[in-house]
Amino acid sequence: MRVLLTGSRGFTGVHMARELTSAGWEVVGTGPEGEASAAGDFVPADLTVAEQAHDLVQAVQPDAVVHLAAISFVGHGEVDAFYRVNLLATRHLLAALADAPKAPQCLVLASSANIYGNQTEGKLDEQTTPNPANDYAVSKLAMEYMARLWFDRLPIVITRPFNYTGPGQAGHFLLPKIVDHFRRRTDEIELGNLDVWRDFSDVRAVAKGYRGLLEKRPAGQTFNICSGRLFSLREVLAMAEKITGHRMKVRVNPAFVRSNEVEKLCGDPGKLRRLLVDWDNPPLEETLRWMLLSN
Repeated sequence: MRVLLTGSRGFTGVHMARELTSAGWEVVGTGPEGEASAAGDFVPADLTVAEQAHDLVQAVQPDAVVHLAAISFVGHGEVDAFYRVNLLATRHLLAALADAPKAPQCLVLASSANIYGNQTEGKLDEQTTPNPANDYAVSKLAMEYMARLWFDRLPIVITRPFNYTGPGQAGHFLLPKIVDHFRRRTDEIELGNLDVWRDFSDVRAVAKGYRGLLEKRPAGQTFNICSGRLFSLREVLAMAEKITGHRMKVRVNPAFVRSNEVEKLCGDPGKLRRLLVDWDNPPLEETLRWMLLSN
């Protein structure tokens, strides 16, 4: 079985390729032209260009697709890019797949739990009313609605991953930034709002969840990818201190505090666990230890 993996050279894509390959899938990655020199099967394409999306699908003729390519950093400086990449490029990919002579057996689209926005009570399940609080979240919710236009032509599964991390994640994301400072044993770190609570997952568990959905093929459904456990930023700092034995001063930089910050974001993974009975997340401390102690 051949799977087309978009965003294959990104943080999640690298772990996803490893997970799929170990399970016997033939992985063909895609991304910008400049990434084509990386090892493995790779067909460069700019999905924001409809013709390139069409040519990509014709060349690969995938049995399945995992679509990870996106602008995923909420603080990304170019607002228009959220909509070009997260919405328009996805539409080009769906149109190309729908016109292909061989339809894929399953197509997993990565949305985001950010679509839930400022929901603070209890655990958020897939029936929670969306309340996006920034352009990234709006672009992902728009992608979901757009994808529904193709449900009658393509076997689409939508995922809403909550925060997740692991080695290789870009340093401008919160946990990698904290890990980097502890690894370098700096005297202090500047952060934004310390009073935020998040549901953190391990990227390996996210990759396993995507693979499980790809193999179960629950077309037309939406799934949270999350641990169901909530941790404060202060607890994360305490864990890192415990693992490394290093203590540093924490300064709150007002420039890092977002005016539309989502205070609490905790997911309900029940629907996913009912479908994938063996799926689970490692404890957050185990993930942090992996990140802090890896070479």
